[in-house]
Amino acid sequence: MNVTAGAAVTDAKGGAVGTIASVNGDVAVVDTGSIKASIPVKSFAKTDNGFAIGMTKAELEAAAKGASASQQEKFLASLAPGIAISDQNGGAVGTIEAIEGDLVTVATPNVKAKLPKSAIVQGPNGAVIGMTQAQLEAAAKASSPPAG
Repeated sequence: MNVTAGAAVTDAKGGAVGTIASVNGDVAVVDTGSIKASIPVKSFAKTDNGFAIGMTKAELEAAAKGASASQQEKFLASLAPGIAISDQNGGAVGTIEAIEGDLVTVATPNVKAKLPKSAIVQGPNGAVIGMTQAQLEAAAKASSPPAG
């Protein structure tokens, strides 16, 4: 059986689950339109129209979101001073200087900014925020009271 990208994925009753976005070794990524979930290739069964798995779309999405939530919690618990922060494109933003409750102080070469922990997500190479260094510095400067 050759699980291939682009193939349709259904549940055991033929209900649409999604499509195979990619295959890497013995793991296929199924895209439901809402989430992308990694599933072992051996979990697929060949059908006339593509492949079937033993979960409905709703079950797969719930499982993936549950896994994502617990992974995010573990990731946030692992944050510590000295950890580098990047932007969405992998560009350096700064490093974590301190963590106080739900606030993380990120130090760039020019400013220190406090961000909620929820603003930091796990990227492919570590901690990521949705702003570039320049955007974070501009936001930090805009929110700081003028020195007086």
